[in-house]
Amino acid sequence: MSEYTYEPPQIWQWNTESGGKFASINRPIAGATHKSDLPVGKHPLQLYSLATPNGVKVTILLEELLALEIKEAEYNAHLINIMEGDQFGSGFVEVNPNSKIPALVDNNDDNKLPIFESGAILLYLAEKFDAFLPKEPILKSQCMSWLFWQVGSAPYLGGGFGHFYAYAPEKFEYPIERFTMEVKRQLDVLDQHLANNKYMCGDQYTIADMAIWPWYGALIQNKVYEAAEFLQTQSYKNLVRWTEEIGKRAAVKRGVMVNRAWGELDEQLHERHNASDFELRTQNKLVDA
Repeated sequence: MSEYTYEPPQIWQWNTESGGKFASINRPIAGATHKSDLPVGKHPLQLYSLATPNGVKVTILLEELLALEIKEAEYNAHLINIMEGDQFGSGFVEVNPNSKIPALVDNNDDNKLPIFESGAILLYLAEKFDAFLPKEPILKSQCMSWLFWQVGSAPYLGGGFGHFYAYAPEKFEYPIERFTMEVKRQLDVLDQHLANNKYMCGDQYTIADMAIWPWYGALIQNKVYEAAEFLQTQSYKNLVRWTEEIGKRAAVKRGVMVNRAWGELDEQLHERHNASDFELRTQNKLVDA
């Protein structure tokens, strides 16, 4: 028997000392841990988030909508620090009982409409503003398929590969091999599709691209898990081309900064309330002040 063999007990008990980097915020129960009201800004759209891949999906879309001069897409983005347990505050749990970022509240027309799950938020905003969602049935079905592909696939990348490769307190061969194989398969799925398509939906840039890029583009760019060499991501030439092309978009560059609380100070915009914040309120400006 291997020294690493684990025999599950007959009844599982919560070990608060296990879990590695995220042990302090992982728990087997739902609900709020403390009373904390959410801040509300002046715009109808209130985003509560952090610049993880799931959070970045939404800020990219919002910035792309504003780039189209859709003024109604103006938004306030409030920082939710998941490492400090902000997602378990009573106000956030009221908006998202699943206690995961991002969460959006649309206060238009005097109605408070809460939306959670990044894919649902993307679809809601695309339909609301009639943008980045194809109208042609074939392309729309393709867009929806790739959007939900991302929703279903990314947990294998993040919670599977990313956890065991980068965050687990110990390295074990079996889970790393298992999830590496799946992530490589996913990268090949994307690469083969992009061999014959400029974007995920032919020549149209859509919410499917915005959903996939923060996860798989970041992997290609070695911005998550520091695994690009391990996974040989540069060998996926079509995916690299797509990643670089989307990364050059001005709205994407802004989107990845919003609710970012790590990295270079001039790339961090902890909260976003006005378009001018990108020039005036990045963290380097606030520290220097």
